Amino acid sequence: MCVQSKLLRSVLLVLAMSALPLLGVAASGGAHGPEIEFPQGLESYSDSVDSPLLDTLKGRIAAEPFNLVATVIFLLAIIHTFLTARIRHMAHEVEDKHAAALKLRYRKPETDTNEDGAPDEVSFKGQILHFLGEVEAVFGIWAIVLMVALTMAKGWGTVIGYIDDKVNYTEPMFVVVIMAMASSRPVLRFARQLMASIASLGKQSIAAWWLSILIVGPVLGSFITEPAAMTISALLLARQFYELKPSPRFAYATIGLLFVNISVGGTFTHFAAPPVLMVAGPWGWDMAFMFTHFGWKALIGILIATSIYFLIFRKEFASMEARLETDPTMDSKASDGVGVPVWITFVQLLFMAWTVFVAHHPAMFVGGFLFFLAFAQATAHHQAKIDLKPPLLVGFFLAGLVTHGGLQGWWIEPVLTRLTEIPLFIGATGLTAVNDNAAITYLATLVPTFTDELKYAVVAGAVTGGGLTVIANAPNPAGQSILQRFFPDGVSPLGLLAGALLPTLVMSGCFMLLG
Repeated sequence: MCVQSKLLRSVLLVLAMSALPLLGVAASGGAHGPEIEFPQGLESYSDSVDSPLLDTLKGRIAAEPFNLVATVIFLLAIIHTFLTARIRHMAHEVEDKHAAALKLRYRKPETDTNEDGAPDEVSFKGQILHFLGEVEAVFGIWAIVLMVALTMAKGWGTVIGYIDDKVNYTEPMFVVVIMAMASSRPVLRFARQLMASIASLGKQSIAAWWLSILIVGPVLGSFITEPAAMTISALLLARQFYELKPSPRFAYATIGLLFVNISVGGTFTHFAAPPVLMVAGPWGWDMAFMFTHFGWKALIGILIATSIYFLIFRKEFASMEARLETDPTMDSKASDGVGVPVWITFVQLLFMAWTVFVAHHPAMFVGGFLFFLAFAQATAHHQAKIDLKPPLLVGFFLAGLVTHGGLQGWWIEPVLTRLTEIPLFIGATGLTAVNDNAAITYLATLVPTFTDELKYAVVAGAVTGGGLTVIANAPNPAGQSILQRFFPDGVSPLGLLAGALLPTLVMSGCFMLLG
């Protein structure tokens, strides 16, 4: 019997044995019954705003010990994201050793083998390490740990109640659908032609493409949603910039700038950026309010930050143009094949418009997505293969993140309520780096004492910090999924932080000093 079969049977046996007590708990409705509210409502804690923060946190842990468990698991997941590059490197080492064993036809005791005694073509250990090294899989993996811990502490009924009633998976589903549509060949060609018309002002040079994608793309996010803008901008950057092999320093500066610009670029409207969506209804913010308070400042910040990086790397643009002239294989201006009829592009843009219009109704946009897939199949001769793996991985990432994020309010809320305007802006920016910025602004809506100045500060801080890490803003995983192949060991969290730091500081100045 091969090693994989033995291992898989052992895993299935362990899972089956583990499931028995869970089935018993499920049948009885959970150890504590599904009627127990979990997580505990923030207003139910018997603490005072005037109490020291540490005392408040200790009191909330005493009132609900699982608060600490959930946060420790969340922190472990964050630490895991910083180790993914190292895990992927280990996976490559394991696969290289396995390939060497195959080449020499030498069977070592630790080598995976099939039933004939010959080494398997695929290293099971290497594949597992690859999965553990996928950034998009991290929070989903630790969500399993969280659910197991919650089942042991509260019972299966509480797990079901939390997932069904307390966690909203609309955004992850929306991102999967809009990312798949935006990456289709007709939509991408349309976006490329739009960007090309702007880049033609600079004779479609590498620098002109770079500037148009990083300025126009994020602003479009206010109208086609940030996830769609991120997908299109990242795909265009891959072809017009990253395939020309910029230096690692320039590569990280660009992805950091992209993430920051996308995060603030959705603030022209009240429906495109996830952190704005969370507050627009409760606080009555409409499109006019967003543009007059956020949009024009975001545009100035995007222009300044992008111009600074352009000046810093202007010599590298020149060297990339020189390499392009001597190496025809690097020609990013090459045609991508036969044109697409206008009516097909128009129909697929209508599918995207429908998805944005019903973005808060999963049954509607998932149904529309099924029709989109049918249309893409019917017009397959004008389509490229729709690769669902990247959108599904990004959706898995976001689903895991919101599952964890729903249990972090116990410590985020008291932190926010104890800050004045400037500290709140800084605090929201910092907290966004370790939690999705939409979660930060959602928790702010639960604070009844927030003044207009504090509301502005928390949202400005949340969108400003949206590029610091891959988990800071919902569209970031989509961008990383598309661009990570251009980084030898994947996108380093520290490299991304370094690339996003300067644009973040620029945006901070624009939001806090202008108007």
